[in-house]
Amino acid sequence: MVRPLRVAAAQVGRIDRGTPRAAVISRLNALLDQAAERGVKLAVFPETTFSTFFPRYWIEDQAEIASYFEKEPVEGIACCETVKAFFDKAATLGVDVAIGYGEETPDGTRFNTASYVSDRKTVGKYRKVHLPGTFEPFSKDPSVTNQLEKYYFKPGDYGFKAFRAPSLKKACGGEKSPIVGQLICNDRRWAEGWRVYGLQGVEIMCIGYNTTAWAPQLWGIDPDSMTREEAYADAMFHHKLVCQTNAYTNSTFLITSARCGKDDGIYPLISGSMIVDPEGHIVAENKTEEDELVVADIDLDACQQGKTKTFAFAKHRRVEHYGLICERAGVVEPEEPEEA
Repeated sequence: MVRPLRVAAAQVGRIDRGTPRAAVISRLNALLDQAAERGVKLAVFPETTFSTFFPRYWIEDQAEIASYFEKEPVEGIACCETVKAFFDKAATLGVDVAIGYGEETPDGTRFNTASYVSDRKTVGKYRKVHLPGTFEPFSKDPSVTNQLEKYYFKPGDYGFKAFRAPSLKKACGGEKSPIVGQLICNDRRWAEGWRVYGLQGVEIMCIGYNTTAWAPQLWGIDPDSMTREEAYADAMFHHKLVCQTNAYTNSTFLITSARCGKDDGIYPLISGSMIVDPEGHIVAENKTEEDELVVADIDLDACQQGKTKTFAFAKHRRVEHYGLICERAGVVEPEEPEEA
């Protein structure tokens, strides 16, 4: 290894709608303790880690909605005192964290956000761009899994900004700080964001997610067309497909962490927490659907094989042919030829 680093995906299991915030933080702190004991320098946590995945619910109580968002500025992180204790512990243990949460800005705008935090300071911040789902619920039946991120959040306004993590420079041999990027859940399915990071030389992608294992209304399928077991397997297949493919095509390591388990005993989420290398291989993955630390030793110089050969962008990209990617959002089909 030339630029070695020990990293972890910090998977978090079931969190119910009524689970107290303090109970969640206690579990996250236990994962931090494990990370420190095992010499981990960077731990990636899931999307909206501090609560259940509230966008699945149609909530009319504004006080409850507000409770899912962090509002008080603390060292550049919007968080309450309970959450601040998590960042304090990470700093004390010397573990960098990338973690997702609901963010409310001073003007009241709400985002699905992830921050990379080192020693209580925000090094990089990302707001989810590709919000799935609808503004209105599919159904108000509590047994139906809604996907209401468009209702609860605004699309991210930061774009895809890579950054260096200077706190990891010494651990990697003291020559270069790793280049880091962040995405959140559904963003991982969209190649455009990955490629923007790839064009900035990203070496570590951090992605937290909450991915439902059963949401036929969201997918637009007949609930009788597959079993729940088949749906889980399909969701896991697509998760791994996009993660491994995009890590490979952008020559980057990926650390991706799930919020999983069956929340409230009703709403199943897939696991799939893993660490992927720049060739697209899974080098470590979860074994349970509980709180679990998935650890791997990586060599950041392994990114150079792809960056200088197969995906040497400066040599091989042909930007003159890619105009439609930025000019068009929706599909415009070619016209039918006239019949002779």
